[in-house]
Amino acid sequence: MRVVICGGGVIGACTAYFLRRHGVDVIVVERTEVAAAASGKAGGFLARDWCAGTPLDALARRSFALHAQLPGEIAGDWGHRPMSAYGGYVAPDGDPRRNAPSALDWLGDGVVITQRIGTPETTAIVHPRKFTSAVMNAALARGAELRVGRITGILHDSNGTASKGVEIEGSIIEADAIVIAMGPWSLLAAQWMSLPAVYGQRSPSIVYDIGPNVPADALFLECETDGSAVSIEVFPRADGSTHVTALSDIAPLPLDPATVTPDRDAIARLQAMSERLSPLFRSDRIIAQQACFRPVTEDGLPLIGRVPQSDGLYVATGHNVWGILNAPATGEAMAQLIADGAAHEVDLAPFDPARLAPLDPSLLQAR
Repeated sequence: MRVVICGGGVIGACTAYFLRRHGVDVIVVERTEVAAAASGKAGGFLARDWCAGTPLDALARRSFALHAQLPGEIAGDWGHRPMSAYGGYVAPDGDPRRNAPSALDWLGDGVVITQRIGTPETTAIVHPRKFTSAVMNAALARGAELRVGRITGILHDSNGTASKGVEIEGSIIEADAIVIAMGPWSLLAAQWMSLPAVYGQRSPSIVYDIGPNVPADALFLECETDGSAVSIEVFPRADGSTHVTALSDIAPLPLDPATVTPDRDAIARLQAMSERLSPLFRSDRIIAQQACFRPVTEDGLPLIGRVPQSDGLYVATGHNVWGILNAPATGEAMAQLIADGAAHEVDLAPFDPARLAPLDPSLLQAR
């Protein structure tokens, strides 16, 4: 059996790895490079039980456990480490609370910590690009193949109901099954199959190199800027880099992931907010100013499973802010679904693509 995975992000990498553990022949097709988009520019924050009470709970718990197991199975160091998480706010200028020392000594005096919302047993972090690359390399070491190219079509049988392969800019790769795992660019596949809409939400971020001595404390803070409250998230990593993000917005999705750039005004605002959080967030310590598009569906749940009305076609996308967290369990479940006919650890019914109406291809062409 041969499976072609369209997309070299974290979902594609994990699916390839678990398919190879089943002995399935795998070819990953990636347009630019592994972890080129959100899989390389996300925060990498992991939470075991923050999806409790939602359809994502079982997927998140299984994936959190797999994240802890994979460092013992896959070569490489992607900085998986347990961490605490705190909530709070940044006191505005003139507020007397700005004179009180922060509960966390690496933060500025104006940062007020109000609660601990995650412990080392329930929250952790990875470096997303290093994690994605390590999992992809593990899949390649097990015999998977990686090809660079742009998917231009899906081949079907004479009845138009079963997939036979993919077209890559004029060349053909025959396949028994195809997995669409292109993040928000999975939208493009609606030209060739019945898929619900997937949207891209842009998230700007700044990465600082502040050294490895900063405690493993993730922060979720409210900060007033330009007269409005903004949520800002801070994720220190084991390699000394710290990812700071806020100000997500809706913007047109470029056709080429390599052309994604942050909005200059958003980055300037984010930098000003960051400098209020800690004296460590200095301009000379910035190593990246970037943006990525997170895939989002109409109901906020991912699409994981068989594509309706198409034998041999599968989709795995739409994970929104939990893409890095839920990638291992998604890859495991997809591999089981393709190789065994059903997922064993996680019920995929809440994520069935058939739950949503398919996108009208004419709307895509109009874009």
